[in-house]
Amino acid sequence: MKPVGSLIVVAGSMFAGKSEELIRLVRRAMYARKQVQVFKHALDDRFEITAVATHNGVSIDAVPVRHSREITAQLRKETTVVAIEEAQFFDPGLVPLCVSLADKGLTVIAAGLDQDFRREPFGIMPQLLAQADEVIKLRAICMTCGQPASHTQRLVDGKPAAWNDPIVLIGATDHYEARCRQCHKVRNVPKKRAR
Repeated sequence: MKPVGSLIVVAGSMFAGKSEELIRLVRRAMYARKQVQVFKHALDDRFEITAVATHNGVSIDAVPVRHSREITAQLRKETTVVAIEEAQFFDPGLVPLCVSLADKGLTVIAAGLDQDFRREPFGIMPQLLAQADEVIKLRAICMTCGQPASHTQRLVDGKPAAWNDPIVLIGATDHYEARCRQCHKVRNVPKKRAR
């Protein structure tokens, strides 16, 4: 009987533990003697170039790639679990790739930010979330008030970033904080988008 595949999407703000959860799921698969391959978007070079790493230093080896077709080209036929870190940075081709792999019986784990610093849907994450068999939505702790946080606050010189700042800026605590709905701020929000 053909194995039943699945697409698991791990989503949330920065500092919510997405990388930790991806690593935990990968390690469980390895303990079960599954053949695992881990990929990460090459833009994320904050901690290690060839590893998925958490903010507190836990890591697992990964292949850095820039496009979904690179994942396809490097997949081994014996692989049964594919993990993908920083899914929000990938091209739209990642969505049909993940669905196709799951349809073929593989377990696919994709982790990424579901919102950008403006609290807008980030990249392809809405499509991945819609196609997922399982969604793990993680929350951080607001670095201002201590409440549960679902949003990523970008800071520029200690102040909230402006709406029209670039969406992608690779960083960690040097540029970002987790914030709750009340503490999250963006400068110069267009009037039609004002919250």
